[in-house]
Amino acid sequence: MDSTELLQRIETIEDGMDKLKNTVFAMKMTDIRKYPANYEELSTDAALRAERLACQLRNIIFATDILPKPEYMDRAAKVQGIQFDTDGSILTIRLPGLLPKRKVRTNIGYINDPLYYSLKSYLAEHPVPVFVNCVVCFIQVYDRKLPLRRIRDYDNMEFKQILDTISPFVLKDDSGLYCDSYHTTELGNEDYTSVNIMEKSVFPAWLRSMKEQISDLSEIS
Repeated sequence: MDSTELLQRIETIEDGMDKLKNTVFAMKMTDIRKYPANYEELSTDAALRAERLACQLRNIIFATDILPKPEYMDRAAKVQGIQFDTDGSILTIRLPGLLPKRKVRTNIGYINDPLYYSLKSYLAEHPVPVFVNCVVCFIQVYDRKLPLRRIRDYDNMEFKQILDTISPFVLKDDSGLYCDSYHTTELGNEDYTSVNIMEKSVFPAWLRSMKEQISDLSEIS
């Protein structure tokens, strides 16, 4: 990349940052109780702008060979708060925030790319057997301090792209023949998404344990 193109990209990012700042200021001035729809539109716009800016900055790093992509994505995963845990029978992945709506045009690569590289790195140090006949459980945790009207339908959320990123590493196949999905909603201290993968034989005991901890809406598909 020559200096002229680099400068143009930086100027585009500066323009995006100015627009993001204006949107955040509008959020600050909007009463969420009186104008919830306006606040939702502004906050979504701000989040999408921020994701777009992050991806544009990443592309500058990769285009200039400042840092190898796997190394950067591993750092990005840590900053975002992507976490992995396994007890041998269940693989748990924690993702920052809630999954986006399907109808919203967003760059899911903001999460998918760090997830891909960090999961690959994690499995290199913590081998996990391939799940053959499994259940993938998505838990959407909503901040209980915020309005309950934020809770969305499961079929209106972007689960597929996340599963497409995970499945090549740990699933025999993500088709309905080998893989079932379970969706549930919980209230917590912050927004986040938990993905739990286990063999079907393990699922009943896991579900009983979850029901003992909390009682919320759930849906099997």
